[in-house]
Amino acid sequence: MKKKRLFALITSAFFILSACGTAAANQEDNSWSNVEKKKELVVATSGTLFPASYYNDQNELVGYDVDLAKEVAKRLNVKISFKEYNVDGQITSVSKGESDFAANDFGITKEREKKFSLSEPFKYSFDSMIVRKKDDSGIHSLEDLKGKKAAGEPNTSYMRLAEKHGAKLVTYDNATNDQYLSDVANGRTDVILNDYYLQKMAVSALPDIPVKILENVYFNENESGFLLKEGNDALKKKIDGVLKEMKEDGTTKKISEKYFQTDVSVKPKETMAESVSE
Repeated sequence: MKKKRLFALITSAFFILSACGTAAANQEDNSWSNVEKKKELVVATSGTLFPASYYNDQNELVGYDVDLAKEVAKRLNVKISFKEYNVDGQITSVSKGESDFAANDFGITKEREKKFSLSEPFKYSFDSMIVRKKDDSGIHSLEDLKGKKAAGEPNTSYMRLAEKHGAKLVTYDNATNDQYLSDVANGRTDVILNDYYLQKMAVSALPDIPVKILENVYFNENESGFLLKEGNDALKKKIDGVLKEMKEDGTTKKISEKYFQTDVSVKPKETMAESVSE
C-alpha cells in the first residue's frame, strides 16, 4: 500500500509539473497585440540627454532616439506618446509594463541582455571623458580616475566604471548638459564618462563652458538600441523589422546626420586607446 501511495504521489507531482511546464511554454506574448489594441506606443525617455532626447527651441521633444521612435510608430501605423524619467525610472517603467520600450541611448550589453530585450542596434559608438580644458582635470588615462570626482546618474555603466577605477561618485538626477559641464569647469566635479558622440555634441553646443573631450583616451566600443521588457519578442520583432527598413532606405542615416553630423548607424573607425571590459 505504501508503495502504491508513493507512486501515486510521484505520478501526481509529475502531472502537476508537466501542466505547469506546458502552461509556461504556452504563455502568450501579447506585447505587439496590446500595442495594436491601444493603437499607441508608449515610450520612456529622459528629455534631457542631448542629442538623443531633449527639447528644442520650440519646446518640442526631439533627438536621435526620439525621432527614430517616432518613425517606428509611423511605419507601424500607431500613435506615440512619451513619458519622461531619469534612467532608473525608465528601466522601472519598462519592467512594469508601463512603457512599451525606452529610447534614451541604452547600450546593448551582455549584462543588460540577461534582464531585458533590446532592439537591433541603430548606433555604434565608444566612450570618452570630458575634463577641464585648462588642465585636463589631471587625467591622462583611466588609471588617473582614482580620487577624482566623477559626475553622472547613479547605476549607469559609466559610473560603475569610474568607481571601479577609484573615482568618487557625484550623482545627479536627470540633470541637463550645461549643469554637468559647468560643474566640471568650476571644479565641483572633475570628469564625466559617457558616450563619445553625445559628449562631442554637448561640448559643441556649449562652447562657452571651458571643458573638452580628453583626446586619444577612448574605450568600450558599444552599440545602442531600444530597451524592451524581457520576453516581449513579438514587439521586438516588429520594431526590428522597421529599423531594418529604415537603415536600408537611408532614413536612419538621414536622422543620424541631422543630430550628429555623421552616420552613427555604422561602426566607427577610431582606434581604442584602451579596451575595458564592463
